[in-house]
Amino acid sequence: MSDIPSSVLSHIDQGLDASLGRLFDVLRIPSVSTDPAYAEHCERAARWLEAELGGLGFEASVRPTPGRPMVVAHYNAAGGANAPRVLFYGHYDVQPPDPLDRWTSPPFEPRIVTGADGGRQIVARGAADDKGQFMTFIEAARAWIAAEGKLPVNVTILLEGEEETGSPSLLPFLKANAEELKADVALVCDTNMWDAQTPAISTRLRGLVMDEVTITAPAIDLHSGLYGGPARNPIRVLTRILAGLHDDQGRVTLPGFYDGVEELPPEISAQWKSLHFSAETFLGEIGLSVPAGEQDRSVLEQLWSRPTCDVNGIWGGYTAAGSKTVIPSKASAKVSFRLVGKQDPLKIREAFREYVQASLPEDCKAEFIGYGASPAIEIPTDNPQLTKAAEALKEEFGRPAVMMGCGGSIPIVGAFRAMLGMDSLLIGFGLPNDRIHSPNEKYDVASFHHGIRSWARILGKLKM
Repeated sequence: MSDIPSSVLSHIDQGLDASLGRLFDVLRIPSVSTDPAYAEHCERAARWLEAELGGLGFEASVRPTPGRPMVVAHYNAAGGANAPRVLFYGHYDVQPPDPLDRWTSPPFEPRIVTGADGGRQIVARGAADDKGQFMTFIEAARAWIAAEGKLPVNVTILLEGEEETGSPSLLPFLKANAEELKADVALVCDTNMWDAQTPAISTRLRGLVMDEVTITAPAIDLHSGLYGGPARNPIRVLTRILAGLHDDQGRVTLPGFYDGVEELPPEISAQWKSLHFSAETFLGEIGLSVPAGEQDRSVLEQLWSRPTCDVNGIWGGYTAAGSKTVIPSKASAKVSFRLVGKQDPLKIREAFREYVQASLPEDCKAEFIGYGASPAIEIPTDNPQLTKAAEALKEEFGRPAVMMGCGGSIPIVGAFRAMLGMDSLLIGFGLPNDRIHSPNEKYDVASFHHGIRSWARILGKLKM
């Protein structure tokens, strides 16, 4: 027996063009959060969403913050407090469209083009990140209300306007409104499918620790002809220390680094192997050919279930045009660690700093600046809500959803768990080639259509 009335799916299919029209309306609003010149457009996007959700029967409001406003909307289904409540999260802000000369059409004038595969694609800034994604959920809610007169579960929608600038207002807002925003599960639609025909649920998010180190040796910059040899060069010191962070097998050498790193469950390992992921193709697209991580791990494992250490920037001395024979006083680097399992971010940071301090020769000192420390998140695959969502996706796509890892970090998921006491289902309908943050960002019309139908099915499943 289906958990969704056929009337809901029929409404989605017959109303696809109207759904695209509403998506185009919000895509036309240049809600760039990082540039103050666009502040009024962020406000306009928030007001547009407030009106749209209010028109569906939500109690919707725009909430001010020190930065860009939040949009919060509540819908109480039949059954009231006895019905489950879901919290749907998305963001209406977008990346700047620069460089403008790389766009084939104006970035805030959405259009539909034919892709290389013959499919239709929506091209505009925000098409995939994240307006096209969150509109799949809003359109699914619209279909339920239009076809059945109500939603099957209680729904709270939270749309923020600063995700692309690090969400500085979000955590204070969650803390101040925790009781209002609590739900049985959070739904996050800012991720990808495995491919255009295969849905996915992201069950693993790597944590993140970032540190900046500056090593000082001589008190001032020195002439290398007068001091080269006897004077300690902090660039040499720093690069030697950084090189020692990995062994010849690609493993990180920090003591205790792998504490809390667990092996994959056999069923997940088997599923990943069945995907027939091509490391050669993956690396070939960026001009590389040989995997450089842990030698005894597949590329998918390296991306989704293994921790990493990377030097993200390094500088010191003279770097402008021409030459200058200088021994610098200081050398600096930015280092990040992606974490998995039960690794402790603060212990990893402390281990890194202790390693640097222990590696310093005479006449050198190190100073550090920390930029964030968040743990990894894993959603158990036997989570009953995840199981229901996976069933809904299989019904829509005709094939099982891949339980993916995510190489990046989505801090909001950890915040929902820590501050609101709930896990998240990360179900997105983007594709790796959607060019998010780049010129000619796109979102497949098929992804948009499947996304609406999928959320409609998931809402039906979650009512049980």
